[in-house]
Amino acid sequence: EENGHQNKRLKSNADEEDAEDQNKKSPKRKIVLLMAYSGKGYHGMQRNVGSSQFKTIEDDLVSALVRSGCIPENHGEDMKKMSFQRCARTDKGVSAAGQIVSLKVRLIDDILEKINNHLPSHIRILGLKRVTGGFNSKNKCDARTYSYMLPTFAFAHKDHDVQEELYRLDTETLGRVNKLLACYKGTHNFHNFTSQKGPRDPSAKRYIMEMYCGEPFVRENMEFAVIKVKGQSFMMHQIRKMIGLVIAIVKGYAAESIMERSWGEEKVDVPKAPGLGLVLEKVHFEKYNRRFGNDGLHEPLEWTEEEEKIAVFKEQYIYPTIINTEREEKSMANWLNTLPIHDFNSSAVEMQTNNKNSK
Repeated sequence: EENGHQNKRLKSNADEEDAEDQNKKSPKRKIVLLMAYSGKGYHGMQRNVGSSQFKTIEDDLVSALVRSGCIPENHGEDMKKMSFQRCARTDKGVSAAGQIVSLKVRLIDDILEKINNHLPSHIRILGLKRVTGGFNSKNKCDARTYSYMLPTFAFAHKDHDVQEELYRLDTETLGRVNKLLACYKGTHNFHNFTSQKGPRDPSAKRYIMEMYCGEPFVRENMEFAVIKVKGQSFMMHQIRKMIGLVIAIVKGYAAESIMERSWGEEKVDVPKAPGLGLVLEKVHFEKYNRRFGNDGLHEPLEWTEEEEKIAVFKEQYIYPTIINTEREEKSMANWLNTLPIHDFNSSAVEMQTNNKNSK
């Protein structure tokens, strides 16, 4: 009997050693992971090493990668060791349905299940594909599609419309919203739509492929609509400011001419819509797919098989969070109250002159 116990002990030790050997033997491979997450309560996607009070999505992801045995523990501290790259740095509170990260991992058995077991339910890895050794999800991405879900009373005219949940968007107003959103298409200088760029910075020029607002729908007695925008790449706060400016025009705070002015060199006061409704929907790798997608070794980075899982995740974690937070914290309603404070008529130069004169 005693010998039996000893045999069991030896066996369990042997199992652990086997698992370790298995890890050592598993070759490291470059892969991409398809991620979905609800960003509420997080300070964005990108990890800030050494700043533990601001929790990010990557903190939870790296911890799960280490605990599941896909990457060695010391790689968790230095993400360069696993050639880690995220496709988009989503801002504080922003969610994603189709974020892509590229990294080198040990391809262990049941890898997705093991990683997900160490993640909270509002962060999921929905797919994995092998990619070329030099693949970098940020540099190889040709375009990104975002959506922005907002209560339609954001478009209620300040002087003659109901300003709360009872509001319903009519076809004429939706048409005007879409006409304004379409103005963003093409290449423009978006220096006024981020805090980081000057008017002559070449990187402030960005190319927008499409932007439109879909048909409204009602959830829990509140009407919502979703704006979709596809662009090559976006700067910090750019989408929220693009939407903020259209809301200011439709509500009657700013003239349509402000749009043209905002692409010029002068500084224009562009309001920034709340982060809550913003979702990274999809990232596009058209050039990579043409070159490697059918080379017999790699799959194209398309996620048709995962679409249903993405839709279920959005219904379960992303939309309810946006709707409930809007109801409880009234982020859009409170932000709309700040619009009258903005000065949409004068440029920064005029404002300085006025201040001097009043002194």
